[in-house]
Amino acid sequence: MSGQIFIGVIAPSVIARRIQRVIKGFPTFTLVLQVSEDMSDVVTLTKELGDKVDVLLFSSYEVYKLVKNHIDFEVPAHYIPLKASGLYSALYRLMRKHTEVKGISVDTLSVRDVSLVLSEVEEEIAVIPVQEERVFQTTSQILKRHQQYFIEGKSQGALTGSKEIAEDLERLGVPNQWITPTEQDIINAMERALLSCKKRQNKDSQIVMGRIRIVPCFEEKCELDGHRIQKKKSHIRQLICDYSAALEAHLMSVGEDEFLLVTTRGIFERVSEGYKSIPLLQSLKDDMELSLSVGIGFGLSAKDAGNHAWIALRQSMQFGSNQCFIVREDKSVVGPVEMSNPLIYSLSVTDSILLLKAEKTGMTAAYLGKMLAQIKRSERITYTAQEIADILGVTIRSAHRILLQCLDAGLIQIVGEEKLASKGRPRQIYSFHFIEDYLSGKG
Repeated sequence: MSGQIFIGVIAPSVIARRIQRVIKGFPTFTLVLQVSEDMSDVVTLTKELGDKVDVLLFSSYEVYKLVKNHIDFEVPAHYIPLKASGLYSALYRLMRKHTEVKGISVDTLSVRDVSLVLSEVEEEIAVIPVQEERVFQTTSQILKRHQQYFIEGKSQGALTGSKEIAEDLERLGVPNQWITPTEQDIINAMERALLSCKKRQNKDSQIVMGRIRIVPCFEEKCELDGHRIQKKKSHIRQLICDYSAALEAHLMSVGEDEFLLVTTRGIFERVSEGYKSIPLLQSLKDDMELSLSVGIGFGLSAKDAGNHAWIALRQSMQFGSNQCFIVREDKSVVGPVEMSNPLIYSLSVTDSILLLKAEKTGMTAAYLGKMLAQIKRSERITYTAQEIADILGVTIRSAHRILLQCLDAGLIQIVGEEKLASKGRPRQIYSFHFIEDYLSGKG
């Protein structure tokens, strides 16, 4: 992110004009404004902003909530909160038009906020709450309650934080005023948006250290030929150098078979596609003589990042060959991270016979798609129940149930056991030969 921050704003024209005045006090912001008078198009307008902006600002919580229910924000998103300061002008306009006001129905703001303002202007008016703060109610429910209180004579007018409700009340003949945010409210929201971007910039420049260790295979079947191993190590060192260049990292050797690289979090997250892949070891995935363990550490200081890289490296070595773990600044662990190219593979399964076989066992089309993708990626058809649970995103109990049904249907078979380093029963290893047969048939 450069020094200039693009802020995407979606607001009706009344609020948009205030934002255009306020933005002049924020030279860091470049305004990308979408004026919308209709709630129905705000989701589309937000999508149009896409990757054009660094932060989003909505004119109200109502609009923010609507958009959030439809799309996931990829940049920081904020809204302009409605404060009691906007009440003064709305109350003044309402009472100027309707002098005999004994009660008012109010949504969005709390009774306490409205009562304080009425007390300050020395007006004795009953406040009837329709929707305090963010209690979940639909727009039609809020509108109906405003109308009901007016018809019953409990209120002689309504104050609402929604432009849409204000327009509907006008059509129904209910006196009302739309409470809009003041310029100070907009300034406060802009400051929060700016702060979130600066935090993101700070996070992007956070120190990342990586420890990469070349690990020989110590199994008896591995006959280590010195010359061949040295040639392989030379090739791996070149791969590490290339990967370091992609990360714009400083790389140094800290031992014969260990390397330390230093980069920034923003670059690392971009190259790893959000921790989805470490495209470093595709050529070593089937190597029986050498493997790679990678530990990545994040930190607010070089010391923290270095310590976290050590922890991550130990996690990688304990987990097995060709693994990468990440330990973040809060000591949370991400891993194992895929150490091959990201899979480009259709997850839509349309083969009716295959679907029928799978669904009889409780494996839905979505689960089947995940298994097809995993087997295609790893070129491996044997898995434990724990691995199946992780792949499908289900509990271990659900994974066992699916596996048992697959066994009963003759779709998979038990081909071995995995002994654990710690105490406990060995894990059974299952072969998904029916998926292998399907993929072989597809060529």
